[in-house]
Amino acid sequence: MTANNHLGSFEPRLVVIPCGSRKLGSPARSADMYVGSYHRACRKAADALRPDRLLILSARHGLLDLDDVIEPYDTPHGAADAVTSQVLLEQATLRDIVGLDPVVALGGARHVSLVRSVWPHVRTPLAGARGMGEQMARLAAMREGRDHI
Repeated sequence: MTANNHLGSFEPRLVVIPCGSRKLGSPARSADMYVGSYHRACRKAADALRPDRLLILSARHGLLDLDDVIEPYDTPHGAADAVTSQVLLEQATLRDIVGLDPVVALGGARHVSLVRSVWPHVRTPLAGARGMGEQMARLAAMREGRDHI
């Protein structure tokens, strides 16, 4: 554990959660598009943190507000047509959110790496987890308001 990852008693200005490979089969709001258990667990944990703003980092579209309507897609992070850190920085600049602090990123290493390219001091409460099971346990603890880290 590092002090950077302790989320005990603050409300972040921004939480960025990952998209997911399991999606609806038709256009939908980004809040509804991703139906996988990992994305849903990240969303519930993010909601429990009560951020000023919550965004989804889509591998295809970059930063999405919950009300953005998108088509289903099949682009994983790291693919040739996936969003880059440069695109992410441009999107954050246009939204005037580059200077927000504190920022929390929930997700795996590729997701966190992209978020960190815009917000270098991002808090990463899932860092160091030994696999998906431990990440899910940490997300559940966050959702339940327990000091899990």
